[in-house]
Amino acid sequence: MRTRKQKVILASKIVGAVFVLLIIAIFVFRDALLQKAIVHISHKMETDYNSNFTIKKAQFEGFNAVAMEDILLVPKNADTLLQIESVKTKVNFWHLFTGDLQLENLEAKNGFVQLVRTKYGRNFDAFLPKKDTVDTGEKPNYAKLAYRLLNRGLNLIPTDMNLQNLTLRMNDMGKKATMHMNTLVLADKQMESAIEVHTNTFNQRWKIEGFADPRHKQTDLRFFNIDSGKIKVPYFDELYGILSSFDSIRWNVSNIDMSGGELHVDGFTSITNFTINHPKIASKDVVIKKARFDYHLLFGENFVAVDSSSTVDLNQMKFHPYVSYNNETDKIYTLKVSIPKMKAQNFIASLPEGLFRHFAGMEATGDFDYHLNFVFNKNKPNALVFDSQLNKQNLVITKYGEANLSKLNSEFMYHAIINDVPQRGVYVGQSNPNYTPLSQMSPFLRKCVLTTEDPSFFSHKGFIKEAFKQSIVKNIRTKKFSRGGSTISMQLIKNAFLTREKTLSRKLEEILLVYILENNRIVSKERMLEVYFNIIEWGPNVYGIGEAAQFYFQKNPSQLTLNECLYLANIVPSPRKFMYQFNSEGNLKPFALTREKMLKNTMMRRGMIVPYDTINQLPIMVTGAARSFIKVKAESVTASDSTSIEEFDF
Repeated sequence: MRTRKQKVILASKIVGAVFVLLIIAIFVFRDALLQKAIVHISHKMETDYNSNFTIKKAQFEGFNAVAMEDILLVPKNADTLLQIESVKTKVNFWHLFTGDLQLENLEAKNGFVQLVRTKYGRNFDAFLPKKDTVDTGEKPNYAKLAYRLLNRGLNLIPTDMNLQNLTLRMNDMGKKATMHMNTLVLADKQMESAIEVHTNTFNQRWKIEGFADPRHKQTDLRFFNIDSGKIKVPYFDELYGILSSFDSIRWNVSNIDMSGGELHVDGFTSITNFTINHPKIASKDVVIKKARFDYHLLFGENFVAVDSSSTVDLNQMKFHPYVSYNNETDKIYTLKVSIPKMKAQNFIASLPEGLFRHFAGMEATGDFDYHLNFVFNKNKPNALVFDSQLNKQNLVITKYGEANLSKLNSEFMYHAIINDVPQRGVYVGQSNPNYTPLSQMSPFLRKCVLTTEDPSFFSHKGFIKEAFKQSIVKNIRTKKFSRGGSTISMQLIKNAFLTREKTLSRKLEEILLVYILENNRIVSKERMLEVYFNIIEWGPNVYGIGEAAQFYFQKNPSQLTLNECLYLANIVPSPRKFMYQFNSEGNLKPFALTREKMLKNTMMRRGMIVPYDTINQLPIMVTGAARSFIKVKAESVTASDSTSIEEFDF
């Protein structure tokens, strides 16, 4: 009888023999298997993607190399998506037995990928991911999903590669961009590529070079311009009107590791002299001279996050971001920013050029640190968390930039800016006969405007936290930026120092300037309110309450009645459209009367007025120059008419 050891040896020999026979069978019938695989792929392309896929010639060369010629992918009734004259690749034979396709070598030449959009559709629509119409309730494991996709992608990057004369073409309704790769060589873990870029607006030559090791999941690549000048970002200039460029980009991946059920991805990316220009960002180029992001990405079963150990360097500024999405119970988005103690002057010097132009030339001493905590629960939007904390240490502004906030304490000339055009000058001071001190305004005016615009003006420090939070919730829900949470402090800064342009730059400057104004005791609240009343627009070419009282009622501000003040407070958001509140007889329309009644009731509930104040109050009667606008409206102007109306000249 055979011993147990002999049986094991015999079984091993049998398995080995079967394995050898299997390899021999695969080797003998490999071309037939290859042709069968091509037929299967062609059938799948036709049935699942409504496309024709053909390979004119395909055969094995040697033990594990495949050579193919004239590869063609054409969606039906659309432009060719892919065409390659010659491809030769070598796979890792042993990895095939584990179901893990891994390329060792790739050579390709003379081909293109073409993305086209016409009025009839796009030639790549069939290959885009389909949205699931049925919610199965199953949640993906983000760590496993990301690790699987990364592994598959990296395995398809060969350790040796030689690509020649390959082109990516994009044509979006005539907006064209072509990226022609003359060569791309990866050998001994070193990559080098030369790319020519052609668009309707510019031509450039780019280069990519550096270290790439797909098997150890590491890379360190640099992307720059062969010619002099910056690299321009193609396509987006014509499609979105975004002009952007940079000197160079570096991308490093140092670690990809799956442990403890979590995927960790570490590395850094950096960019130099990044420039961007778009009307919704700023009126001029925005320039970031130097930026670097050392990232630590985390993927768990129910979350994706940028860990707080990550660091962002922006010029001389350094901060730690934490960004996460978690769907373990609800869908929760979190953003945290921590700026460790730094010099205030270094912060000012680090602000991107063009984004904060009113801060140019500003100087400060002292230090500060800053912490932001933002949490948005999509399932419970009203539970939004927004905590912002700045801690100052001997912070003093020693010199103002273009926005000299201290001018609010003295007399100055004010020019409103409308459509980038400075309007007539309004002198804020006693030499202007229409200038009205706070003490000479009707007390009702102060109460009415504070109620509509900023009830907690005298208690907050520039921002109403709850209103700011509700504004954020509204913007998220509507997926657009809308008016909300604007305090009198913010309106004063916007009117006195900034333009009315709707840009990211203006909004960021407004927030920073308001914080500086309110938290450094530069101007008293009473003075801020007095300047506000004397510079805001109350009608077409009507600036300040002194002009407004005459324009509407032929009165001094001290003589205004409660109803007149209610009316004036309600037109502050849209003073140039005041005429649409009146009927052809010059009386307020029902909707305007209802709005005034609501404001009056609110003030009554808050104790700002008493029933006695409403006795003998007559309906408002416009007797000033504003009455001519109402007559014009009644005769020929409707609320939708865009024709400009002759402005009243003071």
